[in-house]
Amino acid sequence: MSTIEVFILALIQGLTEFLPISSSAHLILPSAVFGWEDQGLAFDVAVHVGTLLAVVLYFRKEVGNMAVAWFGTLKGERDNFDGKLAWWIIFATIPAGLFGLLGKDFIEEHLRSALVIAATTLLFGFLLGFADIKAKQNKSIENLGFKGAMLIGLAQAIALIPGTSRSGITMTIGLMLGLSRENAARFSFLLSIPAIAMAGSYLTLKLILEAGAVDWSAMGLGSVIAFASAYACIHYFLILVNKIGMMPFVIYRLVLGVGLLWFVVG
Repeated sequence: MSTIEVFILALIQGLTEFLPISSSAHLILPSAVFGWEDQGLAFDVAVHVGTLLAVVLYFRKEVGNMAVAWFGTLKGERDNFDGKLAWWIIFATIPAGLFGLLGKDFIEEHLRSALVIAATTLLFGFLLGFADIKAKQNKSIENLGFKGAMLIGLAQAIALIPGTSRSGITMTIGLMLGLSRENAARFSFLLSIPAIAMAGSYLTLKLILEAGAVDWSAMGLGSVIAFASAYACIHYFLILVNKIGMMPFVIYRLVLGVGLLWFVVG
């Protein structure tokens, strides 16, 4: 991979991992427009490491509190909300893990086409817009409840279908359940930590088993760029989301989906 390819693809991954606009829809664009080859497993591992480090570092206080409180629940402590939140995130991650394990081959073979990505980009863009306009957005994460967390976890499993956007659909369900925009985003980002860790671990295992050549310079650069762009994305999204809402991202998704359809049909 050339340096410019590494830079662009890592930047796209870092930004679209957390914005509700679908990373898969964007990652097919450079290959379609410029004819770039698949970036390979090693690069996928690198950008997953970068985005994972970004979200863990940004929410380091919350993650630390949840880890301590979770161990406390194993000793019988039940009153700390951070411990409950840790359990919610653990259980809400299970659907995505099971769906990924059982459905990955079907998804790879049948659902990675530009047409599917265009359709899901449009469909879930409309749903995000509907939720942003119609839902009552006043709940805190504490009021979400275990059932609400599991509903968001089930939505995260659906996001394995390319074009859906993991952050997009989890924020959509969070809004529909009454979370404020900021809290829907925060819960989505916290829920992404085990999801990204699982995906990165799976890709790492595949890389080890394949035992192919690794471009360490491309991996290092890709990881750094993905980390920096993802960290900045989380920070500014949380600042702006209450001011601008979700509609700019909805409009962007609709334009992108129409553009992809035009590319497929044309």
